[in-house]
Amino acid sequence: MATIEIYSSPFCGFCYRAKKLLDGKQADYTEFNILMNSAKRDEMLSRAGGRNTVPQIFINDVHIGGCDELYALEHAGDLDSLLIEDGLES
Repeated sequence: MATIEIYSSPFCGFCYRAKKLLDGKQADYTEFNILMNSAKRDEMLSRAGGRNTVPQIFINDVHIGGCDELYALEHAGDLDSLLIEDGLES
């Protein structure tokens, strides 16, 4: 299964939507709450090229972007292939 990381904050509607899509695909992910963890916020800013909005999503260490980009991958039919690692589908 792919390694998925999501930097998020509580009560964020975009974060909720992104996680709902991944949950629907039964994809496991690690979530980092940047509201309560300034070190993770700084890490997100560095990894996401200074982008400070949430969510910021990484799949196998590749920056996907936010919720809109995740849904764009889904609508283009490209998300499922990103969620596959070593030939195993998530």
